[in-house]
Amino acid sequence: MAATGSGRSQFISSSGGNRSFSNSPLIDNSDDSHQIIVSEKKSWKNFFAYLGPGFLVSIAYIDPGNFETDLQSGAQYKYELLWIILVASCAALVIQSLAANLGVVTGKHLAEQCRAEYSKVPNFLLWVVAEIAVVACDIPEVIGTAFALNMLFSIPVWIGVLLTGLSTLILLALQKYGVRKLEFLIAFLVFTIAICFFVELHYSKPDPGEVLHGLFVPQLKGNGATGLAISLLGAMVMPHNLFLHSALVLSRKIPRSASGIKEACRFYLIESGLALMVAFLINVSVISVSGAVCNAPNLSSEDRANCEELDLNKASFLLRNVVGKWSSKLFAIALLASGQSSTITGTYAGQYVMQGFLDLRLEPWLRNLLTRCLAIIPSLIVALIGGSAGAGKLIIIASMILSFELPFALVPLLKFTSCKTKMGSHVNPKAVSALTWVIGSLIMGINIYYLVSSFIKLLIHSHMKLVAVIFCGILGFAGIAIYLASIAYLVFRKNKEASPLLSSRNSQNVETLPRQDIVNMQLPNKVSTSEVD
Repeated sequence: MAATGSGRSQFISSSGGNRSFSNSPLIDNSDDSHQIIVSEKKSWKNFFAYLGPGFLVSIAYIDPGNFETDLQSGAQYKYELLWIILVASCAALVIQSLAANLGVVTGKHLAEQCRAEYSKVPNFLLWVVAEIAVVACDIPEVIGTAFALNMLFSIPVWIGVLLTGLSTLILLALQKYGVRKLEFLIAFLVFTIAICFFVELHYSKPDPGEVLHGLFVPQLKGNGATGLAISLLGAMVMPHNLFLHSALVLSRKIPRSASGIKEACRFYLIESGLALMVAFLINVSVISVSGAVCNAPNLSSEDRANCEELDLNKASFLLRNVVGKWSSKLFAIALLASGQSSTITGTYAGQYVMQGFLDLRLEPWLRNLLTRCLAIIPSLIVALIGGSAGAGKLIIIASMILSFELPFALVPLLKFTSCKTKMGSHVNPKAVSALTWVIGSLIMGINIYYLVSSFIKLLIHSHMKLVAVIFCGILGFAGIAIYLASIAYLVFRKNKEASPLLSSRNSQNVETLPRQDIVNMQLPNKVSTSEVD
């Protein structure tokens, strides 16, 4: 599609080709109320136009998977692992701001950048890994919603798992109201979760001094502390969130000038910081409530046994016995809000992943149904065989899968942002690049260490015959070698030359509409396209 007029410049389309645009609209949207337009005039009031994507992204930091690992952390180690939440939240802010910067500066989200950068085979494998991450993220949402329905209405967990498929219909009902209203709904659900847990925190009365000590004094005591710390980290920094955030920022119409781009990056950083701060406080509250309740001096022997293997379902009965019946209902409401809001963001992330890697887009209801079915099948099998305890363990496994898959989204993001988003940085680009590589390397190093050490312990303490141990060891270490080689390929592969969206010749005058394909994914209605010679 072409447009006539003065001030033409080139930008990269979602399909990888070049298009030309001018100050004239490329797309005539008959419903302008659905567009989120940022004023060209620099003002703090522009910040309100950027509010929204950060709260959609923050849902991934307070989903049922986070609650599960938070509860176990508090029950087993009281407040000792709170520092993991603090470190992960700070790292998440840096990483998520990079994802937002990538979309703002280049006009393409992370999955599209991967398709443009890598050849067919690596691109396909990265897509498979990303899809697995989306499904692994959806499993805690399915189980968490099933647990919430069990707490509120005494519905068996396996029936609750089946009922979560109805969330597809809820998502479709919400989409017709527009992305802005959807963002407000998500923000409302986030604050609903926060209020529920802040009330729980008030009545459980954790010791403030111990909480602050756990936040700022790193420690890993006990055999399972490292594994639980990895699960906490995996539940906090999720790979699908990087694809999601880099795409959501494309729904805004921002001034395509150097100052306009820097303002957008700055406001997205502030907005992400506010949203992640709320998520951080919620996670701290969950761990503190769990730590205070499970370490109460008047705890019964039955409740103490529940604390040893605490999951989302047991937490409800534990809170009811120790704090009060109303506490159990508050927890269930927060869990239901978390599971349903996570469904929305997970569906969008899956859409952007498929569209970006394969240039293929499904209808939102079909995409949601496919992802949800892939998550329901293992959840249903585990719920039927292992009950609520087995379902709780499946959440932990899903969080660890996300943690191990994180490098395959994080490394491309770090490499792309190192060379393509310098104009969006308002601080020293080299310092930002170095900091993010340090953070990314630490996260990947922890994951790799835990993977290798856990596998060695499994072989040493297994009851298999020596031949079987050797055979499993060869296969296991071969898999680890392939995993490490894949990460090394992404790290050391030389990227193609960056093709900047903004040229210095016309950077002060040119604007672009929001990516209409991104908007259409969220708003599948009332959009018409007009062709111009």
